Amino acid sequence: MKRPFVVAVASEKGGVGKTTIATNLAVYLKALHEDLPVTIASFDNHFSVDQMFALGPQPEGNVANLLEGCPIEELAVLGQYGVQYVASSQRLQPPGHDPAWLRQRVSASKLEGILILDTRPILDWFTEAALLTADLVLVPVKDRAALINAGSLRKIMADAGRAEKVWLLPSLVDARARLNAEVRVYEFLVYGARERDYQVLDICISKSPKVEGLASGFSSRIWPVLTHARNTSVHGQFKKLAEFVLSNSATETFEDRSDSCGEGGLAGLPAARRRKLILECPLCCQQSLHADGHFFFDLSSRRRGFLHPDCCDQLFAELELDVVTSEEILALTIEGLGLVGPESRLTAHLFDADETLVASEDLGKEKSRVHNTLPMIIGRPLDAAYRELVIINCQAMSPAEQMGDDLYRRFASRRRKIARELRLAGFF
Repeated sequence: MKRPFVVAVASEKGGVGKTTIATNLAVYLKALHEDLPVTIASFDNHFSVDQMFALGPQPEGNVANLLEGCPIEELAVLGQYGVQYVASSQRLQPPGHDPAWLRQRVSASKLEGILILDTRPILDWFTEAALLTADLVLVPVKDRAALINAGSLRKIMADAGRAEKVWLLPSLVDARARLNAEVRVYEFLVYGARERDYQVLDICISKSPKVEGLASGFSSRIWPVLTHARNTSVHGQFKKLAEFVLSNSATETFEDRSDSCGEGGLAGLPAARRRKLILECPLCCQQSLHADGHFFFDLSSRRRGFLHPDCCDQLFAELELDVVTSEEILALTIEGLGLVGPESRLTAHLFDADETLVASEDLGKEKSRVHNTLPMIIGRPLDAAYRELVIINCQAMSPAEQMGDDLYRRFASRRRKIARELRLAGFF
């Protein structure tokens, strides 16, 4: 990496598990990738980072020195579990700079690997600076209030043209808790987040008394889940979260490969629009950006790309739905705990030019081209999918045209209407 991959854990609401997530994420990242430098710093004043990672005498520098202009690589010291940390400070004063200044400082540093920034439960200069510095923002939500408060964080990222870096993470959720006999709290949070067009991780950090006890006791030391709570479900959840962060930090961006693909025509697009762009057709696995294709978009992972017209015709040929005009949209929904779940289903839906649901078709569980292609689109096996919505444009056009401002925004508006229509119909 030319600069560290920055992960900010942020929420305006306190008590949602920000610091627990930030500190344990650092430990799990290091455990999964021993050679990867992992650094953590906190803008909060509770010293939890120090209590988990401090090793040896108190460092001379701290996060306050970072805000004074000291290079972060000179402040980071090696701590427990192989994680580097920047010592916390009791009192921090915002420097006389715009919050975007911090991103410039981190980008110009010699720090490598992954940098995790823990934030305060308030939207102040420090939280805004962490957001603008981040390549990935994790927003823990445990209730409706946290879900509502996430809007101000997303607005900051949207104003910076990087809203797609924000991911909501259900946190401290009791797996047994229900709003009523049918709806679990977790399902409500996911539904409410997606209704607001948020990206939501299919990971839930469960509420666990044993994990909560790791930060209390006679010792001032805070223990990580990896070493002291491996027999809890939270252990597997943090492992999945670390794998998600690693996959994002290691994702080869389109800019890195544009020369080899010969598609300089897309180089001028916003980076967020190209970040999850898949360069190959998911059916034939051949380069798909050299000619007209059918644009696809996965709502959960935000992966996007193009199907070759011939490949798309093969998919359409397996459906009973009759695609009549190029203005129509095909939507594919996966509902349930993967296709192996007893109540799960894979359904195809056809929408007309006005985003009105025309017809739906249950595709069952019998393997077909659709079943084989979907894992390439969503980036995971079907039996690992929870709820997915994939939208395919029935009109073939050039990638540069489809990814341009006007048509891309038009497609985004159409997919939002389609998602709402499917939710109202009970399919998603």
